[in-house]
Amino acid sequence: MQALEYFLIPWLDLKLLFLVAAGTFAGVYVGAIPGLSVTMAVSILIGFTFTWDVYPALCLMVGIFMGGVYGGSRTAILLNIPGAPSAIATAMDGYPLAQKGQAGEAIGIATVMSFVGGLIGIIVLAIAAPTVSEFALVFQPRDYMLLAVLGILLVGSLSGESLVKGIFAGAMGLLIGTVGLDPLTAEERFTFGLTGLWGGISFIAVMIGMFGVSEALMQLHHVDKTAVKQKISRIVPNWASIRRYLPLSLQTSSIGVLIGALPGTGGDIAALMAYDHAKRVTRNPEVPFGQGAKEGLVAPETANNAAVGGAFIPMLTLGIPGDAVTAIMIGALYIHGLNPGPMLMIEQPQMFWFITGALVLANIFMLIFGLTGIRIFTKIVEMPRTVLIPLILLLSIVGAYAVNNSISDVYWMLGFGVLGYFMKSYGYQLGPVILGVILSRLLDENWRRAIISEQGSIAGLFKGMLTSPLSLVLLATVVLIFVSQTPLWRCVRGKLGLESRP
Repeated sequence: MQALEYFLIPWLDLKLLFLVAAGTFAGVYVGAIPGLSVTMAVSILIGFTFTWDVYPALCLMVGIFMGGVYGGSRTAILLNIPGAPSAIATAMDGYPLAQKGQAGEAIGIATVMSFVGGLIGIIVLAIAAPTVSEFALVFQPRDYMLLAVLGILLVGSLSGESLVKGIFAGAMGLLIGTVGLDPLTAEERFTFGLTGLWGGISFIAVMIGMFGVSEALMQLHHVDKTAVKQKISRIVPNWASIRRYLPLSLQTSSIGVLIGALPGTGGDIAALMAYDHAKRVTRNPEVPFGQGAKEGLVAPETANNAAVGGAFIPMLTLGIPGDAVTAIMIGALYIHGLNPGPMLMIEQPQMFWFITGALVLANIFMLIFGLTGIRIFTKIVEMPRTVLIPLILLLSIVGAYAVNNSISDVYWMLGFGVLGYFMKSYGYQLGPVILGVILSRLLDENWRRAIISEQGSIAGLFKGMLTSPLSLVLLATVVLIFVSQTPLWRCVRGKLGLESRP
């Protein structure tokens, strides 16, 4: 009964209720603006809320976190500019739906499935937090390395018709991600003596340029083309659609929770892995993936929102942040005199149930705010291209500059936009490039840590993989996925009549 009382605190106090609602509303629209990240918003909030009581401060932060993860899907669907890294996969099928006049339905599906994913993540947090956190603690550097390799193999799903072009794009992303000072030795890598490259190339600048600016340049070929009229008669998906996609949402939500609970990962990796999973298990989609498959919306949106609940698991049970936002929230808890970790669960269990209650409340407000204003938002896609193209460029410039207040990031963004335009023109997919940038640091750091832990012995590293059950499962998964992407295996599947996907 005490747990229920703590859970209902943010529900029964009007001030706390308002702060959760205000935070979620702000998060939805902050997340929709490229470059204005949830991490930035929560970090700014600490400066305003450190004199507050802990409950109001947490309500506002939880609301912004939950709303911001969802908010990135808006511009991803409407403009092909992911408002947040976790919405990269959403753009792959969301934007083609908007181009077909189904932006309202796409946003409706994304909103409802985000709610489902968020709810599942919170349920796992409430029921299985200690168990999942102990599982996450078992991961060694070699396991994170295998997880990164597993993610890199997603190029097969993101590369379109040409696997070779996908591998080239993914390798380019890995190269971009390694520019700067070595994270372990501080040695310069690919900086060419330029101090401005010591900090690396901003991932946000690469993402906005590749998706936003390149799309604006592609639209120049169709300036005189009439804008697609959006059908907004149906926004909320009917029960039959929800029931159809529910099995997939449950599967991808579990991916989101597990990836979210692993320190150093996040919703962006979870969304990409969920998208790949959807392509593998969906046998006969109504529309091919990449051309407006609704399964391509369901998978990443359930996964990235489920990762929110997952990220709180190691934070509250072990004192280890699941992602950048929970790292900031740990700092906020310390400021308020709390020590997140095992003792928090024992000495102050009310904080665990209070945060859980605030997360559920924020998830409900996210559903409400997500389903409002869609008619106005969809008008963006109906704008004449002479207005829409400058708007996309303006949002891209503001988003790239806002991250570090650096004009050099704007130049990088424009440069990668031109590169993305030429890659699109010659049939290269941009998803593998972004995937490579995201995973480069995870792979680089954990490869080196794994080698150091084995005193530089590759044989010792491989032996450790074979003797650890977790490493062995991950290694077997990597091998199976790699084999499944070879031309020989695809030929075998075709001869056996297993290749039923269009």
